Amino acid sequence: MSTSTDTAFTGSVAQFYERHMVPLIFEPYAVDLAQRVAQAGPQRVLELAAGTGVLTRQLAVMLAPAASVVATDLNPAMLEEAARIGTARPVQWREVDAMQLPFDEGAFDAVACQFGVMFFPDRPQAYAEARRVLRPGGLFAFSAWGPIAANEFADAVTDALAALYPQDPPRFMARTPHGYHDPARIAQDVAAAGFGAAPVLETVAFTSRAVSAQAVAFAYCEGTPLRGEILARDPQGLGRATQAAAAALVRRFGEGPVEGRIEAIVATVRA
Repeated sequence: MSTSTDTAFTGSVAQFYERHMVPLIFEPYAVDLAQRVAQAGPQRVLELAAGTGVLTRQLAVMLAPAASVVATDLNPAMLEEAARIGTARPVQWREVDAMQLPFDEGAFDAVACQFGVMFFPDRPQAYAEARRVLRPGGLFAFSAWGPIAANEFADAVTDALAALYPQDPPRFMARTPHGYHDPARIAQDVAAAGFGAAPVLETVAFTSRAVSAQAVAFAYCEGTPLRGEILARDPQGLGRATQAAAAALVRRFGEGPVEGRIEAIVATVRA
C-alpha cells in the first residue's frame, strides 16, 4: 500500500521530475505506449495519471488528427507543469481521481495509463472505472515498472540510501514504483475489475542513459518522493544522500556517461 509520501509530487518535485526523471526513464515507454494506443485507431482517448504529460505529448503526435485527448491526474502540480510544457494539439487537462471517473459509460475508445497504476489505492476499482468509461471493445493500456533488481539505477540508489540510513531505509522506490510487477497479480486485478478477457502482459526493457552518475543520483533524490523520505530522516541531508547515491552509482557503472537497464510490464486488454 502506498503512503502519503508516495504521492508527494508537489512543488519543485514536479519540475525536477519532468526535467530529470522523464528523459532518464520515462520517454521510451511513452513512445511505446502511445504507439500501442494509436494502432487501435481511437477517436476519444482518456489518460489516467498523466503526470507532467510525457505520454500525453506522444499521444498528441501519434493519434489521428481528429482524435481527442482528455489527460487527467490527481496532482495539480503535475498537471500545471504538463500544461505549461504544452502539446502538439489541444488537450483537455483535468484534475481527476482515477477511483471515481467523472465520465459517462462508454465515453472513450481507449484509456491509457503510464506508470500510474502502482499508486492507485484500489487497483481493481480503478480498472473497473476504466472499463466503465470504455466503449465495448475499447482498449485499456497501462504500464508498471518491473522488479527493482531489473531496474539498475533505481536499485543502486535504493541500496546506497539503505546503507546511509540503516535504521530506517528510504524504501519508496522498492515499495511503490517497483512494488507491482507480479503478472499473476496484475491479471487477477484486471479480472476482478470485470474485464472478460485476460490482459496481454509484455515485459519491455530499454537502456537508460545519463551524462554522469551524479545526474542519475540527482534525478532520483530530487525528482521523486525519495526527496521527502530523505528530508524526513535528516532535514539537512539531501546533499549528503545525493552524494552517497552518486558514489554508489560510480562504483557500479563507472565514471563519465552511464548506462543501466530499465524494465517494465506493459498490459493491454479489451473491454
